[in-house]
Amino acid sequence: MIEAAKIWNEPNNKSHWNLLIDPDWAMFANLAIAAGKSIRSARPALPIVLGGISPIDPSFMRNMQSRGVLDNFDAVAVHGFPLDWNLWQIGEWPAKIEEIKAVTTLPVWVTEVGVSSFGAEEVQAWGLSRTAELLIGRAPRIHWYSLYDLPSAWEATTRHKEAEGSSYYRHFHMGLLREDGTPKAAADQFGIYAPAIGLCQWFHFEDHRLDDAVHWMRRLGVTHLRTGLSWADSFRPNALAWFDRQMEALAEFQVTATFCFTPEHRGIEPHHTSPPLDVNEFADFCALMVDRYCTKTGAASSATSADPPIREPTCVP
Repeated sequence: MIEAAKIWNEPNNKSHWNLLIDPDWAMFANLAIAAGKSIRSARPALPIVLGGISPIDPSFMRNMQSRGVLDNFDAVAVHGFPLDWNLWQIGEWPAKIEEIKAVTTLPVWVTEVGVSSFGAEEVQAWGLSRTAELLIGRAPRIHWYSLYDLPSAWEATTRHKEAEGSSYYRHFHMGLLREDGTPKAAADQFGIYAPAIGLCQWFHFEDHRLDDAVHWMRRLGVTHLRTGLSWADSFRPNALAWFDRQMEALAEFQVTATFCFTPEHRGIEPHHTSPPLDVNEFADFCALMVDRYCTKTGAASSATSADPPIREPTCVP
């Protein structure tokens, strides 16, 4: 079931949005507004979440507010990895959330938080426990990144380059499970915190791990999952069949579906981080996806009492 629609991923991070083309995020604002309105028209009850920001930057959120973006959203999201990349300590998580709450009345979701096992699995296990202590009860949604390590044969989508050393290689060690699917120490304790903490797991096109992931999420007690439906992938042969298979496999979970990634032939530049030539094409893709995989109901919100209520429909493939 789709719980929410999320527009883009880390729009203030050059790994996911081309800041040379759009340095003041005016183009991104237009994209976000168009997508928000399109989703609202297709499924008025579906909560819409602004793509998780990384770094956590109140000035970016004020920018979005001033451009009218947040008027079309029900929540905003942040991402943080203080033990691996961020220039702040893990104990600052509550303060980081308050920084964003100070500039918007919308609920603040944490849609990616994680710790790598690059140095030691014990560090990741401790980081999970400390993260749970700091975030449960402070954010209405928390998604741990991720279920699987990134396969070593793949490339990490990141501004960090291989020559920079561990900052790049840490991306390959974020999972509760190793590349071969065997559990790490953190996997053994994740069930203590589920379902208060959900997962974020990106599935690549025709990902061979999908069925195994469903098995593991059941075993770990996961109820909330964040994943993506790629606009770029929608132009591949048999794309709709893959989207249907993915959403059917995940139907038992409350899914935050992230819509992002520009098709090369539809970008100002031929790259998935490029602003599109026409934001309405992306908006139409978002509407098509929620229309295909959602049905209207009026389920109650499970946001914390400190946050404004948001609409939560039941959505099925």
